[in-house]
Amino acid sequence: MTLTLPDDTDRVLAFGAAERNLKLIREALSVAISARDDAVRVSGERDNVNLAADLITQLTQAAKRKRPMTPRDVIDRLHHMSETQHKASPDASREAIDIYTRSHRIAAKTAGQRRYLDAIQNHDMTFCTGPAGTGKTYLAVAVAVSMLKHGEVRRIVLARPAVEAGEKIGFLPGDMLQKVNPYLRPLLDAVHDMMPFEQAQKFMHTDLIEVIPLAFMRGRTLNDAAIILDEAQNTTKSQMLMFLTRMGMGSKVIVTGDTSQTDLEDGTDSGLIDAARRLRGLPGIGFVTLDRHDIVRHSLVQRIVEAYGQENAAQGRAD
Repeated sequence: MTLTLPDDTDRVLAFGAAERNLKLIREALSVAISARDDAVRVSGERDNVNLAADLITQLTQAAKRKRPMTPRDVIDRLHHMSETQHKASPDASREAIDIYTRSHRIAAKTAGQRRYLDAIQNHDMTFCTGPAGTGKTYLAVAVAVSMLKHGEVRRIVLARPAVEAGEKIGFLPGDMLQKVNPYLRPLLDAVHDMMPFEQAQKFMHTDLIEVIPLAFMRGRTLNDAAIILDEAQNTTKSQMLMFLTRMGMGSKVIVTGDTSQTDLEDGTDSGLIDAARRLRGLPGIGFVTLDRHDIVRHSLVQRIVEAYGQENAAQGRAD
């Protein structure tokens, strides 16, 4: 596989002094890596080449953000890749999702993520729940971008509820759109990972891609669209019903959320939990639950989720 580096890539930041990071990848995955000019060529056993390419992409992205990965970070990522590869089913597909950015490879890394992608492909509406770092939102956006690229939908609509997580947005400067922008930022970041910045801006300017607060969807019918609701645990029951009934002909809906991180006021039932109870088993709707084994961020994230999960379980027993 040959990866083309972005023009502004700082090779020292990305690959480390004396290409230390690339050497770690070579040794751990038994692949050959040749980095010349703006291209990196990786050869070896197919699965290991894919893993190496994914990690090299992470290195270049981290360098671009001026937060380069250290050799310790690379070792942690390699260790986690080894664990998730072992846990994934042996026949799990590792085909990459076809997005606009060729140098960025996105594919299922765990058996749970593979089930998630299969559910999206086989259902018009899919619900996915799981802890932070499992790729719920990122994979959903990748599928939506791929569908737009291949003409399967005419537009993408990305929505989030603007729920305050212990902070008052009323005191933030700006109009309403500027106030809710921080809530939409993770969706925008995902889009910018999957296509050139200028193209993403053009698509948003022409409404081919729309990133909006959930409340702004009331009264609309969305045909031929990939529609994603992120952070759905923070919807009320009435908001969830409103969102689900926006679905028009030729559309695909993906709902994601983490039921352990609800920011609703005390006593308010989560629309995500309510929808799962009401809709599970209906034809055309898929449900996927990811867990800590599907976390694909820094290895510490998995340990953090485990630590909080153990404390919550202990409190539940005490109650």
